Amino acid sequence: MNTEKIYYKTAAIDGLHIFYREAGNSSNPTLLLLHGFPSSSHMFRNLIAHLAGSYHIIAPDYPGFGQSSAPDTSNYAYTFDNLATTVEHFIDHLQLTGIHLYIQDYGGPIGFRIATRRPQLIRSFIIQNANAYLEGLGAALEPLTDYIHHPDAEHEAQARFFLTPEATRWQYLNGAEDTQTISPDSYAIDQYYLNRPGNDHIQLALFRDYGSNVAKYDEWQQYLREHQPEALIIWGVNDAMFIAAGADAYKKDLPQANIFHLNGGHFLLEEHHAHVAQLISRYVK
Repeated sequence: MNTEKIYYKTAAIDGLHIFYREAGNSSNPTLLLLHGFPSSSHMFRNLIAHLAGSYHIIAPDYPGFGQSSAPDTSNYAYTFDNLATTVEHFIDHLQLTGIHLYIQDYGGPIGFRIATRRPQLIRSFIIQNANAYLEGLGAALEPLTDYIHHPDAEHEAQARFFLTPEATRWQYLNGAEDTQTISPDSYAIDQYYLNRPGNDHIQLALFRDYGSNVAKYDEWQQYLREHQPEALIIWGVNDAMFIAAGADAYKKDLPQANIFHLNGGHFLLEEHHAHVAQLISRYVK
């Protein structure tokens, strides 16, 4: 790892405080790292340390996640459209251009919304267990998809399982190559944020809105076909939520994409951050 400093900053965006990590020289290629559920920019801490010597790296926390503002659901619309708008305003605030966009899990629907609106902003994608195809939806998502279609008390109770310590731990350990290399600090930190008063309502609102992402798959695929962005696709093939078929499906629209299947799960950076950094250094210029 390099010795570049990592800075912890906050930007005022639309009345919110958006926390972000920044590292590297701004004259280097810019990587914007968009995290997944239930994590934050913390999931990128090791990757940032590897890459800060060669890239300018920005990793924000979304509203309701990590160290960013978390207004209640009556004061902020927790939809993927709105999260994407906030992140887009954050990009403009920092005057970022020519972005290499790293997307994981929730970072996919946020990043693809921005890319389809402003294709000139994106130089390339690094896609890690971020889905844009029906083939990638695994059986483990069924309680959430049921809640989308039936947002009643019974199905909400099932969806709430994903807010529990057991589920958060499972997301990190399930499918890992070696669970003894996964720091419990990671899922403990995520759970700390999930347990904040009112955060359950934030996450349930996003669960209910997740169907809006699936409805946009055709639009995102059309964007990929038309603009042919360079793409490095890195997938934890043991992910039970976004299964490996989701990685290979990108080849339908991005035949030149470089796809790597790693022996890991949904949060593969916990154990494969050095390997992923090597792949980024090789393919992202």
